[in-house]
Amino acid sequence: MKGIILAGGLGSRLAPLTRITNKHLLPVYDKPMIYYPIQTLINAGITDIMIVTGGNHAGDFLRLMGNGKDFGLKHLNYTYQEGEGGIAAALSLAEYFADGESICVVLGDNIIEKNIIRAVEDFKKQGKGAKIMLKEVPDPERFGVAEINDGRLVSIVEKPKHPRSNLAVIGIYLYDAEVFNIVKTLKPSDRGELEITDVNNAYVREGTMTWEMLDGWWTDAGTFESLLRASVLVAQSGANNK
Repeated sequence: MKGIILAGGLGSRLAPLTRITNKHLLPVYDKPMIYYPIQTLINAGITDIMIVTGGNHAGDFLRLMGNGKDFGLKHLNYTYQEGEGGIAAALSLAEYFADGESICVVLGDNIIEKNIIRAVEDFKKQGKGAKIMLKEVPDPERFGVAEINDGRLVSIVEKPKHPRSNLAVIGIYLYDAEVFNIVKTLKPSDRGELEITDVNNAYVREGTMTWEMLDGWWTDAGTFESLLRASVLVAQSGANNK
């Protein structure tokens, strides 16, 4: 299995900090934000990793991390996303890198307390389709929200005004190689982007999407409030990345 970290976009919600660097290189407590998803993959035994970046500061990733020796890696792969076509569009750039293997995709601003080892192992046994991670949250309208019926994932609704559950789809996704064919069938949303929720719902309709609840806390870090929350959580618990 290969790992893909999506770390593009302009990070406009974090301006003016992001005028001088990529959002994913901002500090979360004592490390750059991008360090956390990399370590999440490594902790799960995934060491063949590609970072998809973009914007005006993509070169900063290479200057910071090089080939990944600080993580014990022999090599880190990079690719560049022009513009802001959405998460699914960014993922499509990794098709050549994936080379027919299954993948674990982590959004670059997602930080978890523990690990995803069980989910990765379960997905390997699953053999095909996809798996998402869910977490109960107090503000599900900010996220993609999963509807579960008798243990089966029925649908995922992106940022619903009236959520049918409090189960947020966190930014960690496991896919088989079919994901790239699915992305090619997508049409831009009202935001003009290719949405990862549309990818996930394609697997739901196919009946090959499974889900697991994430153990421990989780946060994104894409706003000033969540960036601060992430730093406090990491400082208090040590997170999964010591």
